[in-house]
Amino acid sequence: MGHDYDLIVVGAGAGGAVVAARASEDPARRVLLIEAGPDYPNLEALPEDLRNVNHASFTAHDWRLTYQPSQTSRAGVPFPRGRVTGGSSAVNTAIALRGMPADYDEWAALGNPEWAWEKCLPAFRKLETDLDFDGPLHGKDGPIPIRRHPREELVPYQAAYLDACAELGYPACADHNDPAQTGAGPHPMNKRGQLRISTAIAYLGPARGRANLAILPETDVVRVTFADGAATGVEVSTKGARRTITGAQVVLAAGAIHTPAILVRSGIGPQEVLDRLGVAVTHVLEGVGDHLQDHPAIGPTLVPKEGVADFDQPVIQTTLRYTATGSSDVNDMQLEPLSFMHIPGGRLLMGLAACVFKSYSFGRLRFESADVDANPRIEMDYLSDRRDYDKLHDGLMRAMDLVETRAVRSVAEGVRRPTAEELKQPDALEAWIRRHASTGAHPSCTARMGPEDDPTAVVDQYGWVHGVRGLRIADASIMPRVPSANTNIPTIMIGERIAEWIREGR
Repeated sequence: MGHDYDLIVVGAGAGGAVVAARASEDPARRVLLIEAGPDYPNLEALPEDLRNVNHASFTAHDWRLTYQPSQTSRAGVPFPRGRVTGGSSAVNTAIALRGMPADYDEWAALGNPEWAWEKCLPAFRKLETDLDFDGPLHGKDGPIPIRRHPREELVPYQAAYLDACAELGYPACADHNDPAQTGAGPHPMNKRGQLRISTAIAYLGPARGRANLAILPETDVVRVTFADGAATGVEVSTKGARRTITGAQVVLAAGAIHTPAILVRSGIGPQEVLDRLGVAVTHVLEGVGDHLQDHPAIGPTLVPKEGVADFDQPVIQTTLRYTATGSSDVNDMQLEPLSFMHIPGGRLLMGLAACVFKSYSFGRLRFESADVDANPRIEMDYLSDRRDYDKLHDGLMRAMDLVETRAVRSVAEGVRRPTAEELKQPDALEAWIRRHASTGAHPSCTARMGPEDDPTAVVDQYGWVHGVRGLRIADASIMPRVPSANTNIPTIMIGERIAEWIREGR
């Protein structure tokens, strides 16, 4: 009673837009959705970089974050994340993978039984309309359309890649969201033609006419406010003007980089960090900003033959999922052909990215300021776990085999990097891999879920922040381990489940 809103959701990305849209289905619940970036209310207003899924959008709607991939690599590498309604779902390549059942059963085994595969599958089905497959694995009436490029739509390099995989004996995979399948085939993607279907389009679009849903764009959340250990609202800054908005419940969904930063500014985080930054303690949680995970990637760059590649093609259409040599993690790797490399002003090149999708290395966020405009320092520490290096090395060797097939040689002049000299010297090759391994753009696990007696846990399995009341998190930061999939669809699934618990009053 007496609050401005019943529910305040911070961040309109893959998790937050879902929570706000689903929670506002109850006309009696007043919902406010706050977004740091701009809001485009309809498709007519949508800029081209958000509309055209053939290109990821790296600059126009970006946070301008940077990261340090490893201890041996330079800092200040661009780390693109979406700053707009839809978040990174509005700027990505629209890959719609779920991961493996073992990913979610691992979450359950870590003290989060609500996240076992059998409990997540209904939410995966609820969020999608699969246009290619029916059956118990797939949904038919959800907000997110999912389709796969048929052979006749593949650009030359993508088609040649599938032929190359067959040439080397990899099985064909018709549906990468079927856990029983492995091999090479078209990516499931959330797109209609060239239109990227973000959560802003799929979830917020149908919800915008509701009188009980308000969207506040271009507004930064300074901190969550508290009274007697319970969240009471948020302090926000809109174009420099600050005010406090009250709410009966607050859900943070600002992403794996910015949700921990808001927690710290709100007095929730490691004791040393709060003391050093001079932030009054609300509740000490040592796991805030720790256990950062991602999917490290590396691979050869190729020189395309004349007329094979251009910047107007879809950047990705297919992938190969397989199990790394000697690994017990099924489908823990991807080899993804890139129709062109995103090198601004550079030469037109193609790529083949080997990506570790079941990774074990952990990085961290370093908080150097409590100012709302300050971003954390992102230290990925890729390949700090030897298992990840071994998988990536194995993936690079497989990639080099694939680029030497007849199929790929029919569309490529040759390999630009790594050079033959780099490949033949093991020490030099390891140094090259460690220096050049880069982001899969899937940050997660920085406010991980777990039981209250887990000293690394920040939230419980229902998303409630430990030690306070009325504050939840609903984004990739609560993942206890990064799943073996691009994180967009798993984060939408998280939003669906948190929203369901909000509607139930759980």
